[in-house]
Amino acid sequence: MPRQLRARTSRPNYASLLAIGDDRTSSGSDFAPDRLSDDAPENDPEVDEEEAEAVPKQGNTLATATRSRPSTTETRPFHKPPPKSQSAQVSTSKMSAPRAAKTYALPNPSVHHRHKAMPVFLRKEKVERLDAPPTLFNPPKIVSTNSMTSEQFLTDRISRAWGYNVGPGPVWDIMEDRSSFKEASEGEDTSMNESLRRPRVHQDVEVNPGWTRLDERDAARYFPTNTVLTDNGQPAPLHCFLGPYGRQTRVEMAMFDSHATSEYMPGSTSFVFNVGSPAWGVDWCPTYSDDRPHRGYKHYLAVAPFSSRSHSPMIGAKVHRPVPACIQIWGLQSKQGNILQEDRSLAGEIKCEMVVCLESGPAFEIKWCPLPSHDQWNEVHMEEHPRKLGLLAGTFEDGSLSIYVVPDPEDVRSKDDESTRPTSVHIPEPLLRIELEETSCWSLDWANSETIAVGCTNGYVAVYDIGHAIRTGQGSNMLPTHYISIHQSAVRALSWIRIPPTNDSGVPSTSEDPTVLATGGYDGMECLIDIREPHGNIVNRTRDVINSTTYSPFAGGPIMIDHDNSVKAYAISPSTLGRGHVLLEPDGPVWSVSASEYHAQLAVGSADGSCVTTNTLKTTRRGGSVPFFFRKIFQLDYSRKTGEFRMLDHFLPQETQERSTKLKGKQAKKDESETSTSTGVWPPEVGVHRVTWNMGNGLGGAPLLASTTGSGLCRVDWLLGRWMRNKVPYVNVPNMRKEVDDVMDEDSGDEVV
Repeated sequence: MPRQLRARTSRPNYASLLAIGDDRTSSGSDFAPDRLSDDAPENDPEVDEEEAEAVPKQGNTLATATRSRPSTTETRPFHKPPPKSQSAQVSTSKMSAPRAAKTYALPNPSVHHRHKAMPVFLRKEKVERLDAPPTLFNPPKIVSTNSMTSEQFLTDRISRAWGYNVGPGPVWDIMEDRSSFKEASEGEDTSMNESLRRPRVHQDVEVNPGWTRLDERDAARYFPTNTVLTDNGQPAPLHCFLGPYGRQTRVEMAMFDSHATSEYMPGSTSFVFNVGSPAWGVDWCPTYSDDRPHRGYKHYLAVAPFSSRSHSPMIGAKVHRPVPACIQIWGLQSKQGNILQEDRSLAGEIKCEMVVCLESGPAFEIKWCPLPSHDQWNEVHMEEHPRKLGLLAGTFEDGSLSIYVVPDPEDVRSKDDESTRPTSVHIPEPLLRIELEETSCWSLDWANSETIAVGCTNGYVAVYDIGHAIRTGQGSNMLPTHYISIHQSAVRALSWIRIPPTNDSGVPSTSEDPTVLATGGYDGMECLIDIREPHGNIVNRTRDVINSTTYSPFAGGPIMIDHDNSVKAYAISPSTLGRGHVLLEPDGPVWSVSASEYHAQLAVGSADGSCVTTNTLKTTRRGGSVPFFFRKIFQLDYSRKTGEFRMLDHFLPQETQERSTKLKGKQAKKDESETSTSTGVWPPEVGVHRVTWNMGNGLGGAPLLASTTGSGLCRVDWLLGRWMRNKVPYVNVPNMRKEVDDVMDEDSGDEVV
């Protein structure tokens, strides 16, 4: 019996599944698709038009690829997409029906949308708010109110109301203290009383007994110098134009000189002063709430200038002590005289009251202890034992982290000293000096009164528990509690996420130290670190240097610097961890950013000489009734030809221009040419090196903003916000915060005014 072969079975035609083939079929080919019957429909009415149009394009693309390959067979034309009935005939192959090929991409957030800020620490107790507009050097009117985070609907409502602020500063109506410190007393009245929420700390610490008062000749070596000096050895004065644009006045400002801008622009509430050289460090001194009336609600500001205008520190290079340097203590107060209480805010002055002479070299960064650490101001003092103004920590050019006990300026001033000249005090040794043999300390931030973090030039972050060392004075050879490798280069930006950790049940442990840090380095990486896990978590990577970072409890996370000089806020809430959105894009590289624990305004200082503010809780969508505004507080210009400066302010608000990645070609070039307003090359003298909000003097001092520049000219601004159309959202603040029966049954979407 002859051998019989198995019967050949039909196999699926892959060309037909991809809509490739022709109307003719080769005779005798078992791979050719079956012919359609004459009564079969040519088009399927259920097929989408776009999908049907996409199929021939796919076929043409494959046909081009087919023709590009050498072939010995005849090139066949392509037919129309197979109808539904043909697909049914080949369905026995267990393959899916033919579908049009589409290009898919990961979800890309629109530039017209931003993530809503999610609070992390929820305070249920009552808080304080202002009942009247605050004024400088006057007691604020405080009332009790519901916390923004006490209920979810209050969080949504007040966050939406913050978005209607279109002014340069915060709206005083809804400011509240959202800080969290483990030193706060526990109880129902804690949040309602600032003295319990921000208590006095380190009361047993005294001023170093080795301090001495210096005369002007001996103190001159600690003051900033310059290549051009005056007869008394001080830097030559600066010449700056102040006043309205087109009608400015040329003002000569020597070191320690100050001027109120109201002298040249009526109604202005800003102050300009000269510290002598570029300053990288500035911070407001916290004061105890019950002691403020004894000093007339005076504000103290510490500024750390370089040793000269040409000084350029090397990263990681330590200098050998002693290296003379200084920290200047400036006082912002009302002028003495018969002044009405209503006019005190317009009759203020700022002057240098004390110069602290040090041997540690110029400071890279300084920060006061975040809680009040000064002695009581209503006590009688002895000249041999002056009261302390507070504990001031800084990273210095000798590579150390040093904490100094700053004496009270009113106690060290001699009766023979001139009231217009500062008192010079020499402090030979700090209360606590921390040094690492293999690296230098570069940046720092306080978590509370006892825990401090240090960013090092080798990429490590060190955390120290300094409470015991400060109380006992035994801080030599002190070891860090944590020493974590995060970056590949120097850590310049460092900020604690000041929220208490949670226990296993999810309840916040308010008596514990915070555990999360936000860092940025010269390697372009931005990281979040939980010190309980010895490694960093990269949030973003850029090709720029990260000079500064800050934590905003209103924005719900750290605010850092992204590419193209943009400032970006990142969320730390578990539901939106790591997500961020751009807040603004200054015209120059960003030197410093600062957020407040009392309001949602963000301050940014950049290398182009501008200091700008913006609202971090601006509306989440474009196209609404509130534009995406940012305000330029001032602009500093410098003429290389004449060596003169010009300071401009009272700018009109500008709308944030968020560039979309979808803009290409001529449209992108057109938008870039329209939005670019500067040259891209700026003198180093105009850079705004540091900005900081006043967070240590209660709700009455929260609108104060201090800034320093590369020329030595510094500025203090009193900034208040304004409601859109001058209408308070939700009728009024008591109704907004649910202090009274709500007259609105439910929120009316975005239109709340």
